[in-house]
Amino acid sequence: MRLNKFISHNTNYSRREADELVKQGKVSVNNKVVSEFVSVSDDDKIKINGKLVKLKKDFTMIVYHKQKGELVTKKDDRGRKTIYDNLPRGFSKFVSIGRLDYASEGLLLLTDAPAIATALMNSDIEREYYLKIKGEINEEVKTAMREGFFAADATKGAHAKTAIKSMEFAPFVSFEIFGSSGGYTKLRVMINEGKNRELRRFFGYFDLEVMDLKRVSFGRVDLGMLKEGKWRYFEKSEYDDLRDFLKVNNVRY
Repeated sequence: MRLNKFISHNTNYSRREADELVKQGKVSVNNKVVSEFVSVSDDDKIKINGKLVKLKKDFTMIVYHKQKGELVTKKDDRGRKTIYDNLPRGFSKFVSIGRLDYASEGLLLLTDAPAIATALMNSDIEREYYLKIKGEINEEVKTAMREGFFAADATKGAHAKTAIKSMEFAPFVSFEIFGSSGGYTKLRVMINEGKNRELRRFFGYFDLEVMDLKRVSFGRVDLGMLKEGKWRYFEKSEYDDLRDFLKVNNVRY
């Protein structure tokens, strides 16, 4: 694999930080300092500042209950609060499995193994959400939820500066409408992909605004009684399920 990927998989450095270390001449491969991006294997001896990088044999997963008004990013140039401001320092290098936007809340998974984060983000594992929509859901919207559709313009509900204009929406795994009152509709939906602001874009296409969005589960991991702004480690059964997933999908971490 690429050297920067090897370093990010086996240390707390990101790929970008690994690139900088290489540029600064702080990385050696088999006792030779490298200044360019080479491919390496598990048999190669990689050192950073003379210290051997040990192959990572295990990983850590946590569940965090994201609050509204937090960004899922390491740093914000506008000084807004991020999830890392609320998490213990020891998790500053953890990466999130997907994101929840500023106005959304609920279950967020984080890990110290980037390869696992990528595999889970790109998987078809089911994600469950509770939504409050401004407006009523008619038969056209229900059909779209059942069958999916392509939107040439999927910018309504997206971030103002989005570069993603169109989007293919897969059929929802399931949905349940709890009812409408006062001009709002509450529902539960389950999808098996996590595209950029997918649900806000989906309903926005039909001129329905998502007022509240809360993710309550990712696969068999659920929010349970975890309070807003709190976190917990994976339980043994959750680790077992994840290891089965990694084995079946041949994910190296």
